[in-house]
Amino acid sequence: MSSSPLIFHYFHYPIVPVKFYYKDKKTPLIDALLDSGGDFIVIPMPIARYLGLRLKKAGSVDTAGGATTLFKATTSMIIGKGKKTATYNNIQIHVSARNDIPVLLGRHPIFEDYEITFKKCSDQLILKLNANE
Repeated sequence: MSSSPLIFHYFHYPIVPVKFYYKDKKTPLIDALLDSGGDFIVIPMPIARYLGLRLKKAGSVDTAGGATTLFKATTSMIIGKGKKTATYNNIQIHVSARNDIPVLLGRHPIFEDYEITFKKCSDQLILKLNANE
């Protein structure tokens, strides 16, 4: 991962550009919502199907948007775009059976790996690699 901070500009919501890839498939850049209320990365089912992810049922959960079934999968993810990116290889994510949710970047692993600063006055989100990493 890059030691220089990743800086993202956002309007209203803390959005981070990400790409997911699995085997020979890669998504285009997707706007992901940084979600301090979520425990892990969650993607909607259409993205999992596009990538051809192998899914394992993880159970049902109640969310702010209602109940959903979750599946576990392993994929890789790139945060950011251009020269300033961070790559997570073979990370466990969750897939929602619902199609109407955004990609959610929960506390694991993003909040564990980065010191996160929200600068609302300048509409910036800064991810600085945690010094303990």
